[in-house]
Amino acid sequence: MPSNQPDVIFLVLDTQRVDRLSCYGYEKPTSPNIDAFAKTATRFKVAIAPGQWTIPSHASMFTGLYPSQHQMQQSYSVMPPHLKTLAERLQDGGYYTAAFCNNPLVGVINNGLRRGFYSFLNYSGLLSSKPNQAGIPSSFLDKYRQLFKRIVAKGLNTVQDAFARSDWLLSLSFTPLMVPLWQTALSFKGNTRKSLDDAAKLLIERKDVQPDQPIFTFINLMGTHMPYHPPREYIEKFAPNVLKNRAAQTYLRRFNSDVYGWLAPLVGALEHQQKDTLDGMYDAEVAAQDEQVGQFLQQLKQSGRLDNTYIVICADHGEHLGEKQLIGHSLSIYNELVQVPLIIHDPTDGIQRSTLRDDVVSTRCLFHTVLSATHLATPEEAEFSFEHIADGDAIADIEPDRYVYAEAIPPQNVLNLIQKRQPELISQHACDQTRRAVWVGNHKLIETNENPPELYDVQDDPGESLDLSEIFPEMVESLQDSLSVFSQDADEHQSLYSQARATGFDDPEVRRRLKDLGYLEE
Repeated sequence: MPSNQPDVIFLVLDTQRVDRLSCYGYEKPTSPNIDAFAKTATRFKVAIAPGQWTIPSHASMFTGLYPSQHQMQQSYSVMPPHLKTLAERLQDGGYYTAAFCNNPLVGVINNGLRRGFYSFLNYSGLLSSKPNQAGIPSSFLDKYRQLFKRIVAKGLNTVQDAFARSDWLLSLSFTPLMVPLWQTALSFKGNTRKSLDDAAKLLIERKDVQPDQPIFTFINLMGTHMPYHPPREYIEKFAPNVLKNRAAQTYLRRFNSDVYGWLAPLVGALEHQQKDTLDGMYDAEVAAQDEQVGQFLQQLKQSGRLDNTYIVICADHGEHLGEKQLIGHSLSIYNELVQVPLIIHDPTDGIQRSTLRDDVVSTRCLFHTVLSATHLATPEEAEFSFEHIADGDAIADIEPDRYVYAEAIPPQNVLNLIQKRQPELISQHACDQTRRAVWVGNHKLIETNENPPELYDVQDDPGESLDLSEIFPEMVESLQDSLSVFSQDADEHQSLYSQARATGFDDPEVRRRLKDLGYLEE
């Protein structure tokens, strides 16, 4: 085992938009704690997620491959057995690997994403599960706990349905007395505070960890994922209209209980008040999560553990909140989904701290970067680490295989739902077509199968409102050539892998949670 290996914290803020963090220019003070962390770390201005939703993006960060290469593109996908995940590589390199995960698609479904973790905790409200905790055999107590969890979950589901259908209960839920129920019992997004507290406890107390053994900690937080139930104090600060306006409350109630509405394109633009409600509630969730992340980092700082800890804070993808007539994170490859926050604290200054990186990078290269930081990367892998890729290098001109790409393969469950309810939207919005994009310098080209390409200057037009494809046809042709090569490689990988299905979908509680989050069709 190499000496002087740092602890590693890999913190994924699931569904966190980059443009809603203050340190990325947002005018509202949503993220004071992450802002403070970023000041002494390296902030990447243009970080691109390889996929537009949870499974392909996490699989890319865990393998260093694009979605079409690892083939983790659907909710039922399984990681090919020959691919070693980041956790497996670190475990082989002597690390104690532990996960604290709030997203069921990453930790509950047996799809290969939890491979390599000695300890893997899944969080569900006030309860947690241990699907592959090493050394803990199945017992009567384990079975009793699972039965208890299902009974509790069924009861909470009944409560949720009641609140979703009653204006009177909705008004009651906004009173201070009912905030804990609104925030915790009705939340399908895990338990942020407990998962962070458990992670901090492991990193500080190091129970069951060998002397001088480094720890790799993966954490997934779901605070900014739908549905929106932030604490009242943050609603008062960022979405006061929801507390004062019955129409806003009614819209929020319907939105939070309409899973289909999180997935399908909108028929028309949101009304101003609806957009304001979603923006405010999302911001409130961002701020509430930021407070808890700040407390987590402060615990580690006070313990002295940050002095030798490599920290990655990023998102797997963003979220549409009505832009371009889209909601959620299923179908597009616009910046709202694939440009994500990325902040790295390297205690050795291999990646220089207190700096802003302007070059375009892919979060798939976090695989290479973490392995390089822990002295476990091969020479070829180290070439793709952010430490090796210097700020300002025209990497696409030097090595064509270092263009930055993203892919948006439509989730099949989303297509099934739209086909059942509004089949006309399939053709209107090209819902069933694969989207791919490539970034070079300030420009981004999007291709959607046979549809006309879209070219944007993402530096001057981050909202992608002005299509430049007809103005710069030569640039379009050049970038299309690179996408053509990339697509051919994707097709070759598609033919190599069989589409095995992950186990775990038959568990009633698993299916309920996945449906509540929009990951399974009704």
